[in-house]
Amino acid sequence: MHHISIRTRDIHQAIAFYETLGFAVSDRFTTGTTLACWMEGRGRLELIQIPEPRPAADAFEDEHYTGYYHISFDLTPELVANGLTLAQWLQAWSDRIEIQRQQSDRPLHPLRILLPPQQQMINDKVYEVTFVADSDGLPLEFIKVCSGTNR
Repeated sequence: MHHISIRTRDIHQAIAFYETLGFAVSDRFTTGTTLACWMEGRGRLELIQIPEPRPAADAFEDEHYTGYYHISFDLTPELVANGLTLAQWLQAWSDRIEIQRQQSDRPLHPLRILLPPQQQMINDKVYEVTFVADSDGLPLEFIKVCSGTNR
């Protein structure tokens, strides 16, 4: 996969949010008459500012919604290397957002957890999973493989 493209109502808020996840802006450009950028980190994101945005559909809560559901990030190598649970990682991220909120003239909203960390079994693997809303309310999933044949 080359990148994931996200249309955002506030590109500056979106950049600040994804920076707390370890992404960094690698290129800034315009698409038509609007601002856009590439961010690199846990993959590549393209953020595009939408001049007159409408609210996004609630992909997480609406059981009848079809289309984009979420982006999933596998944190297994990072969490195992640092001896962290998903809950500990999530708390550290929430703390980074709180620091950003206190130090920024464009503070982010507090981290919105859609699904607290919990275990889920798929076939022979046990995962820790959590869902969080990004700055536009789009669902992001974070996983850690806990057990199974292909850790």
